[in-house]
Amino acid sequence: MEPSRSPGKRRGLTAIDGALALIAILLIVQMWLLTASLEAFLAGHREAALPAAIISGFLFLVCLALYLFVDRLDSEIREKHEPPMNTDEHG
Repeated sequence: MEPSRSPGKRRGLTAIDGALALIAILLIVQMWLLTASLEAFLAGHREAALPAAIISGFLFLVCLALYLFVDRLDSEIREKHEPPMNTDEHG
């Protein structure tokens, strides 16, 4: 880790890393749910399809919310910790 990073930037990057890890875990759970519900549906257990679709939709919304959180946090960190761009067109 670079010693020049501020504590606020490190904290933000840690939050982003945690959120991305949680997204990865939730997507793995969603793939497992799809596999299990498809297997149950093909075996003739049609009643499992609707609850699985509802849970999968919920997991999608949670992943979307986490993605939006990461995107917002990343833009805030970049805005605070990057030097302003030089807009001088002479050089």
